[in-house]
Amino acid sequence: MKENNVQHEHSPSYGIYILVWLGLLALTGLTVAVAGLDIGRFTVATAMIIASAKAFLVLTIFMHLKSESKTFTVFVIVALFFLAISFILLFADYSFK
Repeated sequence: MKENNVQHEHSPSYGIYILVWLGLLALTGLTVAVAGLDIGRFTVATAMIIASAKAFLVLTIFMHLKSESKTFTVFVIVALFFLAISFILLFADYSFK
């Protein structure tokens, strides 16, 4: 019988998953706290920055983007780039009303 040469990627331990989950909970609480503050136009920008940090954690840890091939990583970066352009155009239009 022939053995398969399958390489197993290093996945984070359960402790890392729990720490990231707790970090996501803390960032969600921070988002709720910022929504309750009156910081004017910076409320949306702050919420977007916190959401970006949460998305980064989910992409790198839970979706194992660190251990994926470089091609897949490039596709994700391109998609995020076009999403960022869409948000920039949306908020540019919104700010001139």
